[in-house]
This record gives sequence, structure tokens and C-alpha cells, in this order.
Amino acid sequence: MPTARERVRAEITAEITAAARRQLAEVGAAALSLRAVARDVGMVSSAVYRYFPSRDDLLTRLIIDGYDALGTAAETADDPAAGPEERWAAVCGAVRDWARAHPHEYALLYGSPVPGYSAPRDTVPAASRVGIVLGTILGDAARAGRLTGGSGDGGNRRVPGLIGDAAVEVLGKGAPGVDDAVRVRALLAWSSLFGSISFELFGHLVGSVEDADAYFARVVAELGTLVGLGPAR
Repeated sequence: MPTARERVRAEITAEITAAARRQLAEVGAAALSLRAVARDVGMVSSAVYRYFPSRDDLLTRLIIDGYDALGTAAETADDPAAGPEERWAAVCGAVRDWARAHPHEYALLYGSPVPGYSAPRDTVPAASRVGIVLGTILGDAARAGRLTGGSGDGGNRRVPGLIGDAAVEVLGKGAPGVDDAVRVRALLAWSSLFGSISFELFGHLVGSVEDADAYFARVVAELGTLVGLGPAR
């Protein structure tokens, strides 16, 4: 059980991060200010520094929290009992729904870089969660004989200098038929998913797409075909 001091610290940390998220909506990540956050929660700046020594530490916490929330949405949407195409569509839809419900947090994760800030490796595990869900779907589809386009050699065929080991871990490592050819398409689909969501959120589809829901459903189906998800053979 956490001690009383630990509970108080967790509560104050939550208040600070909630105030910081409000600032994201009001002024954007580049203008995020610990002093302004301190005023919002009724604390002096020196007290906030005991929880977050710098603006970058606070940004990192917001980024990790955002990736974790997005990852949870993707994981919750995935039903392993469903078919791979349905799982793919459900997860992609959940990612879009989260982005539309949290546009400012999504912009922090996938929008313009914050000047002077470089995300530490602490953010990588949380950032990988959506990719892990999509990779699991690919791996399960391969094991069920419902993934096309791979080599069928157990996933061992690698192309030197193309796909990093970290991506291999995420995208169906060890599943039969999931090789670098499949992983390239999976990375393309992953980036296209977020690119399509970003285009919608940041207004780049205005004048080009009449029905955003219908367009997104078509994008998801096309990306599912791209990665090789198909009917049972």
C-alpha cells in the first residue's frame, strides 16, 4: 500500500499534469510554462520544481501519459477472438477515436516537434504500444494462415540495413511468414494510419474528402490489404 506521503505526491502530480494538458489546449506545447502551471494549481513555482525539475521533464511526462492512453485505447479495442481484418479495423478506429477526443495531446505526440526538446528513450515503450497491438494481429494472422505476402520461412528472412531489431520485436517476431517484406508494409501502414489521422485533425482533408468516416474506413481496409490480411485459406 502506498504511504500517505506517496498518495499526496501522486495527487499533486496528477493536478500538475492536468493543468499542463489544459495549457496544451490553450497555448500549445512550445509555450508550456511551469510558472503558468504553478499558478493554475495554486502553487509557487519552487514547489512545482520538486515534482518536475524542468519544462522538459513535464513534457516527457505528458508524452508518456499520452502514448499510454492511446496504447490502452488500442489494446482495449482488440478482440483476439475476432478475425484479423475486424481486429485491424477496430484498433485503427480506436486510435482515430482517441485522437479526435484528445486533439491537443495527439498533436503533442504526432505534430510539430517542440523547439529545444528532445524526447528521451523513456518514451519509447509507451510509444510502441499501438505498434505492438498491430504486430500481434499480424503475428496471429500468420499463425492462422491468414497473412499473405511473406516468405513462409518462419520470419527469419532479413534484409540487411532495412528493418531495425526493435521493429522486428514489435512486428510479429517469430511468426511464420512475417519477414522484412511484411514488416516494410506494416511500417508503411502504421505511418499511413497516423498520417491519415493527422491530415483529418489538422484540416488537410478539407475540400478533398466529403465523408471523413467513409474515407477513413476505406483507408483502413486498403491498409489491411496492404499488410496481407485476408480470408482464411
